Amino acid sequence: MAPRRFGSSDILVTPLCIGCAPLASMPDTFGYGVSVEQALDTLRTAFSSPINYLDTAASYGDGESERRIGLMLRDLGGLPEGYVLGTKVDRDGKTGDFSGEQMKRSLERSLQLLGLDRLQIVFLHDPEHTTFENVMGPGGPLEVLQDYQRQGVIDQIGVAGGPVDMMTRYVETGAFGSMITHNRYTLLNRSAAPLLEAAAQRGMAVLNAAPYGSGILAKGPSAYARYAYQEADATTLRRAQHMEAVCNEHGVPLAAAALQFSLRDPRITSTIIGITRPERVAQTVELAQHAIPDELWPLLDAEGYDDSDPEANRFG
Repeated sequence: MAPRRFGSSDILVTPLCIGCAPLASMPDTFGYGVSVEQALDTLRTAFSSPINYLDTAASYGDGESERRIGLMLRDLGGLPEGYVLGTKVDRDGKTGDFSGEQMKRSLERSLQLLGLDRLQIVFLHDPEHTTFENVMGPGGPLEVLQDYQRQGVIDQIGVAGGPVDMMTRYVETGAFGSMITHNRYTLLNRSAAPLLEAAAQRGMAVLNAAPYGSGILAKGPSAYARYAYQEADATTLRRAQHMEAVCNEHGVPLAAAALQFSLRDPRITSTIIGITRPERVAQTVELAQHAIPDELWPLLDAEGYDDSDPEANRFG
């Protein structure tokens, strides 16, 4: 859990980050609900753990994730010293508005819900729902975030999204200090590898979210046959089953291999893991530290994702 520098900034984050999307209670996405009490117990445990980084977004539960974090921060008397909190500004969930003005509304609501007057890290979220020209143009989302940064309300600006080609285009602008990719750099899908390389070469902080592919690599394919929040296709399911068998032969939990696949990549600053129960915090740290024999990795690579697969970029 030794902290790492967040890109070129002075912010230090642990290689594990707790993702707070499921703490908003989003059963349509995750398949289960999370009570306020459970969410607060989980957050309380997180703040006392070796992990110093939380990630959330304005859109998670239409603000519910941020609201619950805000409740905990009030109990704690503010964000604990040395802790890092990142959020994301979002389009209007009802109208789809992705204008600069909407980014202002999104950010101001986040500050209110979290009970903070400044934010260390803010990501532009899911720009696949608008155009590159809108994001980068005068008065657009990026310019609005840069204005807040000049005012000292935001420290670091990042971009978080899905399609690899789109994310690479934003990375290549040099306008963002960090980026988040999700579900595209796992044991089962490695399509984001060129994106990681492009971002790392520019000195950006690189965040890899959903290394379990939304659950199939954590719970196992027989218990949770879903990848990236949808039913897993036959090829993905078969690969996951083979990987689970190989891991079992070596006495390694599939979840440990899936997590450490991300943690061991030197291009990745921090890996974002959704956690909804207090006990999962310590369990995740244990998985991160589980001993894995070197000979397992090439075996998993042999069962892994084919970069030539035309389905590489289908998620999002």
